[in-house]
Amino acid sequence: MRMDKKWVKIPLILIIAGLMLACNGNRKGTPDQAQNESVFNMIKVSEVIQGNTYTYISAKEDSKEKWIAIAKQNVNPGEVLYFFDALPMQNFHSKEIDKTFELIYFVSKISRTPGTTSTPASTNRGNPATHQGKVSPNVEEVNINKVEGELTIAEVFAQKEKFSSKEFEIRGVVVKVNNRVMGKNWVHIQDGTGVGGSFDLTITTQANVKVGDVVTFNGKLTLEKDFGAGYFYAVIMEDGTLKNKQVAEI
Repeated sequence: MRMDKKWVKIPLILIIAGLMLACNGNRKGTPDQAQNESVFNMIKVSEVIQGNTYTYISAKEDSKEKWIAIAKQNVNPGEVLYFFDALPMQNFHSKEIDKTFELIYFVSKISRTPGTTSTPASTNRGNPATHQGKVSPNVEEVNINKVEGELTIAEVFAQKEKFSSKEFEIRGVVVKVNNRVMGKNWVHIQDGTGVGGSFDLTITTQANVKVGDVVTFNGKLTLEKDFGAGYFYAVIMEDGTLKNKQVAEI
């Protein structure tokens, strides 16, 4: 009987150890659903002003009042909303409602359910910020076969002063999109070239593209672009023209 008791203790110890490892795994490993939802901003709507293009929302987030702008849609006071990406703008004057906001956040998408506004995991990978002057994570699987004479993103960054005064074409894979923010679509493309912060080119455009599309844009670079609130781009193509699009397979 003593021998049996001894063997009973061993699996109990293993079970306890397994539970401890499981807890540590949740802290350091892949987040569970509840932890994933924690990266979303949650707001409670206090006031809504409808413009012709945007819906302006005064809301509370962690007891702090803030203004949010979203492409025009139905929103009601008292609703709880969730969003992922936001572009802050200081001293922004809205002509359509004739109001100046000391600070307002432009949001590309809102949801009434947490966890449903995220962009594909390959384009964010744990980085909830969108336009804070940081590039999208390097998507290692991007590989564009360039034809002879076709520019790479690495070459464009290396000759950024040249291309700030000269129009050029660049082809890459769309790795991230935020639509209808400040009246523009914000597109990130990569082509598998470049190191450091020179592998991801941000383009503002009126064209509609989606993650996975292979696109060619034409335009000039804008250097040292400061949107305020610490959102600074060393290199960005503004008002790019879409020349060609190969739609991603669904």
